[in-house]
Amino acid sequence: MIDAVRARVQELLQELDGVIAMQRTSAGTAPALFKQGDDVTTLVLSPRYPLSTTVSLLHKRYAKPILGVVARACDMRALVEMAKRAQVDPERLHIIAVACSKDDVQTCYCSDAMPRIEDWPHAELIGTPVESTATNPLVAQYDEMSLADRRAFWQHQFLKCIKCYGCRNICPECFCEVCALEDPLWVEPGILAPPFPMYHLIRAMHMSGRCVACRQCDQTCPADIPLTILHDLIRRDVGDLLEYVPGMDLNASPPLSLTLAHGRLTGEPE
Repeated sequence: MIDAVRARVQELLQELDGVIAMQRTSAGTAPALFKQGDDVTTLVLSPRYPLSTTVSLLHKRYAKPILGVVARACDMRALVEMAKRAQVDPERLHIIAVACSKDDVQTCYCSDAMPRIEDWPHAELIGTPVESTATNPLVAQYDEMSLADRRAFWQHQFLKCIKCYGCRNICPECFCEVCALEDPLWVEPGILAPPFPMYHLIRAMHMSGRCVACRQCDQTCPADIPLTILHDLIRRDVGDLLEYVPGMDLNASPPLSLTLAHGRLTGEPE
């Protein structure tokens, strides 16, 4: 897989202005912009990281470059929701979709590991996707709890929060210029754990209609708070009540957003 991805990126660098992927060097592993002439043998596929955020930063800063990005199925879903909210420009992005392994799918409880390359203007797939209908077993356990037990469960979990903002910072769908979680009217500074339950419910509300089940918040949390239970439940309600599945259709307008699909991005011309 990695050899095929590196070879394809090498080819695409002849026609694209750059390709965003993870790079491993002696200094560590981090997102990088590979350009023509760069050593693609330093390109790696792990650890998983939301490269869609890097795409957004570059698209907003520069108006002309045509970029590529190495992406998994969940990354593609994130890019779809970002495109609808004018965070990335689909016409200036070529996606090199990589198929997740069976272990990856099971680790993430991924119910949809199929990259939908046909829905994106410029995309291709490397590898064979794994069919998956996995669900988070913790959600099933939560569904069996009484209302009192559910409240006690979240009180226990949120009490562990150190308010590091890791869940917000890693999320590809958190891109507000002014964050309500830093507004002292909503989240009083200097208090740990944050008063129950405002911090996490505010963020969960903002993720309604956006969460694409990438599991980054869950895996990033240093306190091991099972945040994906909360987001899985909300995503299920959005699907049942509004018939909307985030990240599934580039042309479907998000039901809980005033931003029109395919909004314009601005940036400097170079």
